[in-house]
This record gives sequence, structure tokens and C-alpha cells, in this order.
Amino acid sequence: MVRTVAFFRGREDAEAETDTMRMQHRLDTPAGRVGTVEPVFGNLRYNKRLGRFTLRGRTKVNGQWLPFCLVRNIEKSAHNGYTA
Repeated sequence: MVRTVAFFRGREDAEAETDTMRMQHRLDTPAGRVGTVEPVFGNLRYNKRLGRFTLRGRTKVNGQWLPFCLVRNIEKSAHNGYTA
């Protein structure tokens, strides 16, 4: 048994700009060249093994979160040569 899939795309104008093209132009601007935050969370999750918080409540979670952020910032400044 053979299945055939057809996609109806409607009318395509050659001059019409797609969403992907608009986003690409937006990211190419100086305002669009902002660094991404995801490597920070990846570092904390995989390298520091902070996949989940073991405590509940905002103050307790904050007490767990801040030391991890402190260690990350110290490591980052040490790798960039700011500490002696």
C-alpha cells in the first residue's frame, strides 16, 4: 500500500516576504544580536547537575539557586582572567 501526501500552500507570491525572512532580517540588526541565555541554564543543569530543586518554597529555592549562580560567575570571571 502506497500513501501519497500533498501539501496545499495556496498562492505564493514571489515578492511576498515569509516569516522566516522577516525574522532573519530582524536578527541581522544590531538590536537582534543579543546573546542567548540558554548556555547558562545548560551549564547549570549538566555540568553542575542542577536538574531540579530539592526544596520547596521561594526562599528555600532561592537559597539553592544563588550559590550555583555565584559559582558560575566566579568560574566565568576566572576563565576570563579577572581573578588573580
